[in-house]
Amino acid sequence: QSQISVLQNRIEQLEQLLEENHEIISHIKDSVLELTAHAEGQPALPYHTPNGSWVLPPESRPSFLSVSPQDCQFALGGKGQSPDLQMLAVYSLLPFDNQDGGVWKQGFDITYEPTEWDSEPLQVFVVPHSHNDPGWIKTFDKYYYDQTQHILNSMVLKMQEDPRRRFIWSEISFFSKWWDNISAQKRAAVRRLVGNGQLEMVTGGWVMPDEANSHYFAMIDQLIEGHQWLEKNIGVTPRSGWAVDPFGHSSTMPYLLKRSNLTGMLIQRVHYAIKKHFAATQNLEFMWRQTWDPDSSTDIFCHMMPFYSYDVPHTCGPDPKICCQFDFKRLPGGRINCPWKVPPRAITDANVAERAQLLLDQYRKKSKLYRSRVLLVPLGDDFRYDKPQEWDAQFLNYQRIFDFLNSRPNLHVQAQFGTLSDYFDALYKKAGIVPGMKPPGFPVLSGDFFSYADREDHYWTGYYTSRPFYKSLDRVLEAHLRGAEILYSLALAHARRAGTDSRYPLSDYALLSNARRNLGLFQHHDAITGTAKEAVGLGQGPCCPQVSVLARLPALGLRVLQLHKTFDSHATLKSSVRLYLHGRDLPVRKHEAFPVHVFPATTDDFCLENQHLQACFSGLSGLLQSIRRAGEEREQRVSSEFLIYGTRASKDKSGAYLFLPDGEAKPYAPKDAPVVRVTEGPFFSEVASYYQHVQTVVRLYNVAGVEGLSLDVSCLVDIRDHVNKELALRFSTDIESEDIFFTDLNGVQGPVGAFAAQGLRGQRQMGCAGQVACVKAQGLRESLSAGQLEVILDRRLMQDDNRGLGQGLKDNKRTCNRFRLLLERRSTANKVQDSRPISFPSLLSHITSMHLMPVAQEKLAPPALRSFLPLSTTLPCEFHILNLRTLQAEDDSLPSVEAALILHRKGFDCSLEAKNLGFNCTTSQGKVGLG
Repeated sequence: QSQISVLQNRIEQLEQLLEENHEIISHIKDSVLELTAHAEGQPALPYHTPNGSWVLPPESRPSFLSVSPQDCQFALGGKGQSPDLQMLAVYSLLPFDNQDGGVWKQGFDITYEPTEWDSEPLQVFVVPHSHNDPGWIKTFDKYYYDQTQHILNSMVLKMQEDPRRRFIWSEISFFSKWWDNISAQKRAAVRRLVGNGQLEMVTGGWVMPDEANSHYFAMIDQLIEGHQWLEKNIGVTPRSGWAVDPFGHSSTMPYLLKRSNLTGMLIQRVHYAIKKHFAATQNLEFMWRQTWDPDSSTDIFCHMMPFYSYDVPHTCGPDPKICCQFDFKRLPGGRINCPWKVPPRAITDANVAERAQLLLDQYRKKSKLYRSRVLLVPLGDDFRYDKPQEWDAQFLNYQRIFDFLNSRPNLHVQAQFGTLSDYFDALYKKAGIVPGMKPPGFPVLSGDFFSYADREDHYWTGYYTSRPFYKSLDRVLEAHLRGAEILYSLALAHARRAGTDSRYPLSDYALLSNARRNLGLFQHHDAITGTAKEAVGLGQGPCCPQVSVLARLPALGLRVLQLHKTFDSHATLKSSVRLYLHGRDLPVRKHEAFPVHVFPATTDDFCLENQHLQACFSGLSGLLQSIRRAGEEREQRVSSEFLIYGTRASKDKSGAYLFLPDGEAKPYAPKDAPVVRVTEGPFFSEVASYYQHVQTVVRLYNVAGVEGLSLDVSCLVDIRDHVNKELALRFSTDIESEDIFFTDLNGVQGPVGAFAAQGLRGQRQMGCAGQVACVKAQGLRESLSAGQLEVILDRRLMQDDNRGLGQGLKDNKRTCNRFRLLLERRSTANKVQDSRPISFPSLLSHITSMHLMPVAQEKLAPPALRSFLPLSTTLPCEFHILNLRTLQAEDDSLPSVEAALILHRKGFDCSLEAKNLGFNCTTSQGKVGLG
């Protein structure tokens, strides 16, 4: 049976390869015909056809596609072993019933036999930490001056008092600011503490980034910035990842940490039902593998914290009433106490036996949730250890407990302070493996941990959209920075090669460094998320610094036309260029062959078309109704409408973090009917609809290249007069999506901030996939009906949602949302792919999405420069230059002679049709010659 099954699989794969080869050959034929037509001579200008559409003459270099069958298999991966835990399967398995678990309210009662540790003692590592947000309730600078500098100053003193003490730190943005303000003597002390293992730098990023809204370019960039700083200043490379506060966890992070040579990682904010299920099955520690990985090359060991929070009451064990008694900052007389009404007691000779036994009971219960006899117990909270008294209270009282426990062999426990890597190293040692290997008997997991709920049905999905203006600015800054990085590295290399580097303005490097750090700071999980105080977000501190950064970046001497070409790492990509002209007296010459028609008002439905698409609209609303692709008789229903979500009438309402709607969305009903303007011309036609709170423009390009194969949709939103409302755009189609919905993670699978697709995945030969690519991170929602997709555009909420922010979302700005709407047809039903929990866009979809990345807008430069072609040949079309980043010298304001080249090979789906591509494309089995 198994041999027959293997043969059947092989036959299916061969059939698919034949199908794909057929597609490639038919495309080559099309290219030959196009070339022949061009050779016979065609009019050089766009011309009108009798049916009223505009037609462009063929390009002198028509598009072609040369994709090897092996590259089609790349995204499918090999026939590797399935993971033990696939998160989509886990989610479908759970009842999400929120039963009361007793003292561990979201869990269950934990029992154990006292003799369980007789043969193998319990090894406990208590890990002191302080979570420092680089901007949240206060600005970055205010936090630094009020708390962070005192935490770090005390750390140097108090850690030197006893070599058994340990501490971990993660946010390099704060650490570097402190480093700049301390003496050489104190710096030497820090290096000693790191060298002897008392102080560990965990993760080592500029911030602890949000994992839902951040784009992978910025996630990598802030990681490089932090790691480079640590290497240059302390001579250390992080080994373990620590992410206790991001609101849900993406599988992008373990991939990046693994590629950065980390061997272990920790996560905390995961849906409480998942934590309970994993605790019950001892699956809280696992090897985290990428969904597309056929073997174990992407595996990294991950520890999931089991309880509600990372504070002390929720980290020693299942009972927060008991754990709170071992948070010695809460001793009577202090500023904070225990909500469970039982305060901590200082440890003395008289009470140490009883206190230690009580704590050991919690340690043992917690350890029952894990597979090893090594236990991790974090000891800290937000901005902890900011006063010397707290260092003394925690370290002295815990050391008395440890001394007692360790001196009683009959208790079978060894307890001590430790760093995160101390814990992982002890676990690896017990398992008899080297760091990075899979401990025997531990599960393999693939998938991600979105969406997050911390209690009841309180899903943290509102922050996917909160403050969209800043989410958009994030992508603008990212595009500026990437272009500046690449051009700077190339210019500096050329100057050095020509021997003119002494005249090159090296001081510009400080501008780049500053922009990197500002972009990095904004990836923080209270910045790009839109969950900081209004005053922090207004740029009164470096938490939201985009405006000042954007103002400085043009000093790098970039110009709009050069940018448009240089930013494009697909040198074959053809695209329209939009010029922003400043001033009133600019001469604009109108070409007589290109009339522009603005149509009079009508209530009749109407259509716009180019060579590839016909898009039909409602004459009353100006909104899209259907799309028909060239060569197809049947229209595809793709209608759009605006909707309004309210919030609950009960005590819990939507806020910056939470999405708690009052039921299904209701139609948006403005006071007046919209003004609809239809414009038609040779290069594009568009429909603009002006509503009270949103102006939407749907544009159909008629230019050579990929732009004419999809619809460009933009919505300018202004809901500043709304009260507790969220505005959404819904696309409804007749695509049989079977309730299957895809979204990207951080733009890794799809090229921009949010990528969503719905498509038929069945045995029918022809299915249609509808895809929405967004220019920024955005809340996307699969509607309750099949074939529907919603994009949340903006939200205005008048109240706090009780997650610590203390205010609503009332600082809305007019914000532009941009999308690309692409329809593709599946040419083959692919059983292998259809059974997998992952899907990939086509090459066309990848390249269409590249058009959404913002391009710098600048005044037109004076004299034209010679064109600059840094690549001798074009890159294979599945490759993307993510960055070419000049690394810093010892003096971090100056460039070194090294640069980091980051290339991304994209996975793509060949079963989506490859006709009329509009771009030149050759793939190369993942190889690229760096010469």
